[in-house]
Amino acid sequence: MIIKIKTFGIARDILGGREVELVLNGNSVADLRAQLNSSYPELKRLSSLFIAINLEYAADDHLLTEKDEIALIPPVSGG
Repeated sequence: MIIKIKTFGIARDILGGREVELVLNGNSVADLRAQLNSSYPELKRLSSLFIAINLEYAADDHLLTEKDEIALIPPVSGG
């Protein structure tokens, strides 16, 4: 399935754009995470990487559809 992923912060730098289109070989958040780590090894260096589906954080067992709004949310710091 073809999905679009919105990226923020360092994830945007690693993936190379605000929105990335990806052919997902699977249908779960776990499949997406594994494919991203394989395609973009630099993502593994992040202390955490949240994946949001339709504006809510998603567990790895969440099933995806092509219509889902997917966002990668890297760790942030500030004060």
